[in-house]
Amino acid sequence: MVRAGLSVEELRAKGKEEAAKKKAEERKALEATLPTKETQSKESSSSSTSHKTSGQVPPKERKDSSPVKPLSNILNVERVLSSPHTAEQIGALWTAYHAASSGGTGRGFVCASVPLDLYKKMEGVSQQYPAFVVPLPRPRPAGAEPLKEGESDTAYEFYFMQWSFHEKPPVPKTDQSNPFDIPTSASSTNPPLATVLFTPLQEFKSRQTFATPYLITTFYTDLATTHGTVLMRGEITPSAASANVEAAPDRYLLSQEDAQMLVMMLQRFYLWNVEGNGDAEASPSKVLQTFHEKPEDFKWENLVKASTLTA
Repeated sequence: MVRAGLSVEELRAKGKEEAAKKKAEERKALEATLPTKETQSKESSSSSTSHKTSGQVPPKERKDSSPVKPLSNILNVERVLSSPHTAEQIGALWTAYHAASSGGTGRGFVCASVPLDLYKKMEGVSQQYPAFVVPLPRPRPAGAEPLKEGESDTAYEFYFMQWSFHEKPPVPKTDQSNPFDIPTSASSTNPPLATVLFTPLQEFKSRQTFATPYLITTFYTDLATTHGTVLMRGEITPSAASANVEAAPDRYLLSQEDAQMLVMMLQRFYLWNVEGNGDAEASPSKVLQTFHEKPEDFKWENLVKASTLTA
């Protein structure tokens, strides 16, 4: 007796069910590599107690001179490497971590995974031009004077951005069986770890190195050699006045939208993959070059044109 096969609709439904199940299993496996708050708390307490009683240095204490929190404090890198993970899976894990850290809202962070080839382009440009100014559009104040002919109804707030490069992170071990194989920065084939500070231009001009950055962006290059990906993490600075008020929507110095816009400006001016408005003088690459090489020719109007994301 011949059994009737599944209909097309049933096959599609079954396929969707299997795909969803597989995706859920993969996500669960990825999230298992995240250090839970309970685990972090226990490790911190245990490490602190051990340090006090035995005088030993905590095992994950950073040994280089970088002021940046190491990636191992965010992800369980050893566990990630204990089984095969693609760059896409690591990117999904990175996003899941930051969503979980903010109660699912993503507030306070901007994150992304950047393919190594694109990061190298940005790194090359930033080594040559490590500082710049980028605009953020602002609505025109309600009580402002009437527009003159040719004026735009959009105002701009300018942010000073500055790249810094730190020691190369060691290439993490993929084989944990050899305890004498200890990766070092000196032999690392990873690019240098990098940070980008975004500070309101007016504050930077008045306070210089004492100015408070509103957004601190870190490019973690730890997995560049092993997975061809760089993990970006942007941390929005909390407001000192409301740092202890978890539910306050304005507890940060910068809105989530503005933080995302600043990261997009970084990409626009340092990837050089777009030329703005058909105007050579207002292309992102030309404006950045002029800012450094011919500051007397730098025009704010060209900067605003080059920053237009719809160009």
